[in-house]
Amino acid sequence: MVYTPTSPSTVLNFQAADVPSVTAQFKRLSVDDQLGLLWFAYKEAGRSITPAAPGAASLQFATGLLQQIEAMSHEEQLGFMRDLVKKVNNPLTRAYGVLTNNTKLAFWYQLAEMMVTGTVVPVPSGYQLSRQANQILAAIERLDFSQQINILRNITCEMGYDPLA
Repeated sequence: MVYTPTSPSTVLNFQAADVPSVTAQFKRLSVDDQLGLLWFAYKEAGRSITPAAPGAASLQFATGLLQQIEAMSHEEQLGFMRDLVKKVNNPLTRAYGVLTNNTKLAFWYQLAEMMVTGTVVPVPSGYQLSRQANQILAAIERLDFSQQINILRNITCEMGYDPLA
C-alpha cells in the first residue's frame, strides 16, 4: 500500500475550520478512493490523525453486523463496503444505516482493525490513492482532533441506507 504525502504547495487549500468543504471533496472521490482514504486515515491514526475512541460508541449494537461481515468471503466484504458508500438498499446496509453516528464511526474503526488481522478484506498491496484523495488525506491530517473526528463522522454517517430517513 502506498500513501504518498503531497507537498504543501500541491495540497488543496482547505482552511482549518472548513470541515464541510473537506467532507464534500471526499464525497466526490470514487467509491474505491473513499474506501482507500478511510484505510489510510486509520493507518495514520496515532501519527497525524487521531483515532476515534471506539469505547465512546455503543459498538455492541453493531456486533451482529460485524459478525455477519466477518463470515463473508473477501469479495462479499468488499462488495458490502462498496454498497455502504453507494448507499445501496439491502438488509446489511439498512442495518448499518440505523446505527448512531458514533457507532458508525466506531464500526469503521473496527472494520479497519479486522482488516489488519485479515478477517476482513485488506486494501490490496500496492494500492495507491489518487492525487485528489492524497490531497484530502493531507488536509485532514493538518486539522485538529475535533475537526478530524467531525470529518470522519460526517463521512461514515452518510454511508449505508437509512430506511427511516
